[in-house]
Amino acid sequence: MTDPTSAVLDDNSSDPDDIGPDSSLLIVDDDAPFVKRLARAMETRGFTVEIAESAAEGIAKAKTNPPKYAVVDLRLGDGSGLDVIEAIRSRRSDTRIIMLTGYGNIATAVNAVKLGAVDYLAKPADADDVFAALVQRSGERAELPENPMSADRVRWEHIQRVYELCERNVSETARRLNMHRRTLQRILAKRAPK
Repeated sequence: MTDPTSAVLDDNSSDPDDIGPDSSLLIVDDDAPFVKRLARAMETRGFTVEIAESAAEGIAKAKTNPPKYAVVDLRLGDGSGLDVIEAIRSRRSDTRIIMLTGYGNIATAVNAVKLGAVDYLAKPADADDVFAALVQRSGERAELPENPMSADRVRWEHIQRVYELCERNVSETARRLNMHRRTLQRILAKRAPK
C-alpha cells in the first residue's frame, strides 16, 4: 500500500519568495519516514530544514536555535507537541507554527492556537497543504472544506472536548458524558471518524 503523502511530497509547485529571508524550519514528528519525506519536500521548496523525532529533541532545538517556521506533531512518543510549541514561543514570538496530527480534534486545535500555532492540519497532509499553511499571509482565509463533518465526527469531537476539559481524566469524562468508562476508553483509543 502506498502512502498518500508520498505522491505529492516531492511536488515543487511553490514560490520560495513566499518564505522570506529567514527560511529556518523545524519539523518535529516521531514518524521517521514521514518526517524525512516532508523535510526533503520542504527543502525543495526553499526551506532550511532541521528535524526532531521526539518532544525532548524538539524542545532542545527550539531553545538553541528557534526557527521562523515549525511543523509540530501533537502526539510524540515522549510527550506532547504542545510542549514544543511553548518552548518555541518562549524564545521567538514571530514563528509560524503548524500543528500536524493524526488525532485531530477541535479541543486540541483550540489549545494549540492558544499556545501560538497558526494552523492545525490533520494527517495525512501533503507538502502542498503544509507549505500553504506555513506561508499563508495574515488575514487570508482558509478555503472551506468540501464536505462537512459527519455525525460520527461531531460526536467524537464533543467527546474529545469534554475529555480535554476534564484534563484527560477518563473517569471524570465518562461521568460527565453519562457513559461507561470502558466504552469511553475504546472511543478514545480510535482515530477520528471521517
